[in-house]
Amino acid sequence: MKETVQQDVSNNRTIGLSNQPNVFVLLLLIVFGAMAGRLFWLQVLQGAFYRKLADENRVRLVSRPPIRGRLLDRQGKILADSKLTYSLSVQPRLVTDSKWPLLRDRLSELLQLPKESLDTRFRRGVWNDPFRITLSRNLKPEQVLRFKERDRSLKGAQVDVELVRYYPHGTLASHVLGYTQPITPQEFKVLNEKGYEISDRIGRTGVEAAYEEILRGKWGGEMLEVNASGNVQRSLGFKSPKAGKDLVLTIDLGLQLAAEEALADKSAGAVVVLDPRTGAIRAMASRPTFDPNFFSKPFTPQKEYDELFLSPSMPLFSRAINAYDPGSTWKPVTAMAGMESGKFPSDVRLKTSPCIKYGSHCFPEHNRKGYGWIGYEDALRFSSNTFFYQVGVGVGARALYNAATALGFDALTGIEIGYEESKGIVGNKEWAAKGRGWGRPGQTPWIPEDIASASIGQAVVQITPLQLARAYAVFANGGYLVTPHLADLDIDWTSSKHRKKVNIQPTTLETLRRGLRKVVEAGTASTLNLRLPNLPPVAGKTGTAEDSTGGSDHAWFVCFVPYQATEIVIVAFAQNTPGGGSVHALPMALKVLEAWNQNRAIPR
Repeated sequence: MKETVQQDVSNNRTIGLSNQPNVFVLLLLIVFGAMAGRLFWLQVLQGAFYRKLADENRVRLVSRPPIRGRLLDRQGKILADSKLTYSLSVQPRLVTDSKWPLLRDRLSELLQLPKESLDTRFRRGVWNDPFRITLSRNLKPEQVLRFKERDRSLKGAQVDVELVRYYPHGTLASHVLGYTQPITPQEFKVLNEKGYEISDRIGRTGVEAAYEEILRGKWGGEMLEVNASGNVQRSLGFKSPKAGKDLVLTIDLGLQLAAEEALADKSAGAVVVLDPRTGAIRAMASRPTFDPNFFSKPFTPQKEYDELFLSPSMPLFSRAINAYDPGSTWKPVTAMAGMESGKFPSDVRLKTSPCIKYGSHCFPEHNRKGYGWIGYEDALRFSSNTFFYQVGVGVGARALYNAATALGFDALTGIEIGYEESKGIVGNKEWAAKGRGWGRPGQTPWIPEDIASASIGQAVVQITPLQLARAYAVFANGGYLVTPHLADLDIDWTSSKHRKKVNIQPTTLETLRRGLRKVVEAGTASTLNLRLPNLPPVAGKTGTAEDSTGGSDHAWFVCFVPYQATEIVIVAFAQNTPGGGSVHALPMALKVLEAWNQNRAIPR
């Protein structure tokens, strides 16, 4: 029995020993099979991916930003440009914590920079950017030269060249030009497909935003081979950045300067200068204003941002394309409605009086007496309220609205920066029935007082200075509604696509023109002749408007010159400046007229 057991054990050991080589071979096959499979997966299936990673470990792409296109006035004078600035930076991978104090001290002594500032920016930057930390911007030329002389002993530090948007005239035309800002991470998710880099800037407002595609250009760069330490070994190729295109604006720098000067003593207001033949904007100024160079600064404390964006004077808000009560500058619209309706033809005469009652209110004549029996031309010359009450109430809200929309009111003008523009308000029964923009539908009905107010541009009418310039261009150019624009771009702005014939009778147009000429000859704007006696004949209209939001009166003056072959329309607007259009707004327009007249006298 014992011999049998011993024999079985011996047999099992023999079998186990004889199977060991097979198990070993099987294990080897499994291991080498796995290795081969892994190699096949890495080299064949994922080869391209890992070759890319390997290349990225030894190849670095250094992006080169494009130069943004310049903004030029119509004569080629620079309104916006780009300038070079120099900044000091370090590469964190080349500067260890132990090496940093010595490098910091050398940089501080050499460039006269505070150690504390350098230290703070380095410590903060290590967490944010493993490749480059900017220590100081806007280095002076002498600082750059000192660095270049000692750069071999400053390993890990470098001077970078950057492009910054620059506006040489500061606040001039800031609402027109706009400004650029760095793109946000959210914008980058979309814009990276269009070639933008995370460090890129984009036009945020004004022309900078409207013509971003033309101005921005395309990035370039250089491929550099680096070693394990991050040192550059050689250049593998360079693609030059493509500069953005320069953009010639319709703005005339001389007229723009005059418009800005006209606003200098006003707390708020706007000036618009328009060519009525094409719609080209020669000047457009707004006050309060801002310096677009503010947004080109490398670093701006939050406090400064708050002072600008939260200022009660709203300097970023363009008064030229936002709506206000127009007062008597609206009366030609009422006159047009009266004549075009046929109810008050061009030769009509109406009796004016101290006041006329509509609803529960007696609407007064501004001289509290009336002007007797007068027609359209004298009604415009005297700026009679009671004459236009009768016309406006007589034709009704619909006819008044039709005349207004024919002249471009209650709609955007078509200007390139229309996303910043208000379309204003021209009150009518449908608008009132819907709640007037602030009430509930059906609870703010149209009442007799509304049409009387609308007849003289009060309460239920609000327009922008640019809209007013466009409307008066119709009276100046023979009946065409033009499209205001800030750049020509080889577009035919006199084509039917951009300049539309207004359905207005020749007798209506001529009556309005004669009335507006009389305003300057012997009416509320007659002081213009005394102050600039050598001007060609001018036609225009003054306006004083109650502020429907509760503020002080607005002052307006709009004119076109020369009367027979008009070259410019000027709108001057002084917000919440009581005293009358002839007192405050007319002198503003005079400054622009003087600049225009002097310029046309220069031999060409």
